[in-house]
Amino acid sequence: MARAPRATRGNKGVVYGDQQIVRGTGGETNQRAEEGYDLLTDAQGHPVADDQNTLRQGVRGPALIEDSHFREKIFHFDHERIPERVVHARGYGAHGYFENYTSQADLTRADLFQREGERTPVFVRFSTVAGNKGSSDLARDVRGFAVKFYTQEGNWDLVGNNIPVFFIQDAIKFPDIIHAAKQEPDKEFPQAATAHDNFWDFISLTPESMHMVMWIMSDRTLPRSFRFMEGFGVHTFRLVNAKGKSTFVKFHWKPKLGVQSVIWNEAVKINGADPDFHRRDLWNAIQTGNFPEWELGFQTFDEEFAANFDFDVLDPTKLIPEEILPVQLVGRMVLDRMPENFFVETEQVAFMTQNVVPGIDFSNDPLLQGRNFSYLDTQLKRLGGPNFTHLPINAPKCPMHNFQQDGHMAFHNPAGRANYEPNSWGGKIGGPRESVERGFQTLAVEADGPKVRQRPDTFADHYSQARQFLISQSPIEQQHMTDALVFELSKVEVPTIRLRMLGHLRNIDEAFAQSVADGLGIAELPPAATPAVATRNDLAASDALSILKNPVGTFAGRKLGVLITDGVDAKLVDALKAAIDAAGAVMELVAPMVGGVVASDGTRIVAHHKIDGAPSVVFDAVAILVGDEGVLSLLKLPPARDFVTDAYAHYKFVGFTDPAAKLFARVGLPDDLDDGFVPLKTARDAKTFVTTLGQMRFWDRPDGA
Repeated sequence: MARAPRATRGNKGVVYGDQQIVRGTGGETNQRAEEGYDLLTDAQGHPVADDQNTLRQGVRGPALIEDSHFREKIFHFDHERIPERVVHARGYGAHGYFENYTSQADLTRADLFQREGERTPVFVRFSTVAGNKGSSDLARDVRGFAVKFYTQEGNWDLVGNNIPVFFIQDAIKFPDIIHAAKQEPDKEFPQAATAHDNFWDFISLTPESMHMVMWIMSDRTLPRSFRFMEGFGVHTFRLVNAKGKSTFVKFHWKPKLGVQSVIWNEAVKINGADPDFHRRDLWNAIQTGNFPEWELGFQTFDEEFAANFDFDVLDPTKLIPEEILPVQLVGRMVLDRMPENFFVETEQVAFMTQNVVPGIDFSNDPLLQGRNFSYLDTQLKRLGGPNFTHLPINAPKCPMHNFQQDGHMAFHNPAGRANYEPNSWGGKIGGPRESVERGFQTLAVEADGPKVRQRPDTFADHYSQARQFLISQSPIEQQHMTDALVFELSKVEVPTIRLRMLGHLRNIDEAFAQSVADGLGIAELPPAATPAVATRNDLAASDALSILKNPVGTFAGRKLGVLITDGVDAKLVDALKAAIDAAGAVMELVAPMVGGVVASDGTRIVAHHKIDGAPSVVFDAVAILVGDEGVLSLLKLPPARDFVTDAYAHYKFVGFTDPAAKLFARVGLPDDLDDGFVPLKTARDAKTFVTTLGQMRFWDRPDGA
């Protein structure tokens, strides 16, 4: 294969070899037919000049519907799967409500934000992105976080992720990033995994993805639960008030229980023990009345801020640090009801970014513009026809009137004589009429410039915020990112792909690149990739981007697994249960047999799980409450030994009674136990232990995973 030319900056775009192409600063390698490649054409055989940028009115202007190449490309992509979603196939949802804190009328005329305390019904769907419908919950992956608000003026779909940035800057590249991440088409594996050549080949040729790479290699892609995830609208939107004043906004969801992730070794074992781990967690929380909550936050700013900010607010690969622009919390969302039927609701729900209500409008973000086109087409394919909005899960809860009729699976048609407008029939027979006062009006924003396939120069910095994210992490989180990259790139079979990635990492941080190279056994770092814009080293760390720098300090919403045997102290079990209940957490008992054990006072305690069905990886912390004789039975059980060694390796707090020392010795734990091991003798010890669990993990354990 011909060697791909190196890109350099040009005053009209990017220069590739000896050919200057008027395009953007995305940095993608232009693999030209003249150098040994086949000529790229559309499905009609028309040669394609630019497959990297949608056509727009001016470099920062809106996308144009006349872009037939983009429309054909995204149309074909949207129709690739029958009937499963192409992306976000594995999802789980719940009903609830959004409660507005105070009126936001100064910012937006959106009805749901006008009145203090008003509740708006919502349906939320969480999902993985790359895996198929039958994949496991704890793949290393971005998580979808889509919210449908059933407002009094129609449905608003806030279709976001648990990461605030994305891989690409232009929607025309969306089929490419997903194709690269999905199973390789000849092998049809691996699924729900990016640890393969195609993904990293694409990424290593797409410098704009480097910020997202830092996020997907972080602990954010291994969430402990849907309940412990942040959510982001990703794009810059607009809020418009009743006077027509516009304010830019970025949307945030902040979990009341804090953000928490698992570590990679846990994720691998959880997927084996319970591939429905996230689904089960949400189901159990809602069924037991522990309703998950998030607060909705706005980052609002004006044109002056946008013009002076270090990066382009229309670039979906960039974020605005909370230290620069704090998040204003405007309401809370509570999920309190599971669907009655998974298929009817969670599988048939249709989210579309273009579903906004009066008072919310779009920016010219090129990825958002493309999504607005794509989602409607997707629903047509997946749900079989134009009447998917008639399905109860998708139908507005406010009155709906229009002249649309017939079509596949029509549930209702307009009543009366008129099925068109304008018409001269009066009253109800004439049907609905538009309203200038109440209807949605697009903000009048001027767009000027030539029709071009080009990205603005303000999109050209691909490394500075990637570096900022890295330096914002704690040393533990940075090590996890190093380990993740080493693991992923070790699965890449073509050495040059690894070297290209290391060249990009050098532009982010030299020491970080070296640590990844060391993990891969690469003796000499390759030259750094040529950046379109040099990396900035003056961006301050943002602690808000770290999970571990923002501890929750409580065990609420978490789960303690307690391994018990015959001879256990029943009063200690009761004391631990009382302390866990008081903390708003859950305690589950694990025993050699699910029938339970006989306590020291002769009573029988029934277990929730058999030992080989509930390994310690499915709990946030564990306790070993065993009797003198009962512990002897555990010494012979490999699952019991794994229960302890995994808890130790995963930095979990371990409460224990004295006889557990025999089990610790059997698995080779140090004689001098660290402070993550808490002796349990009395009810007071139980309370102290549960308070300690608010630290979540005991990271000062050198021999952890």
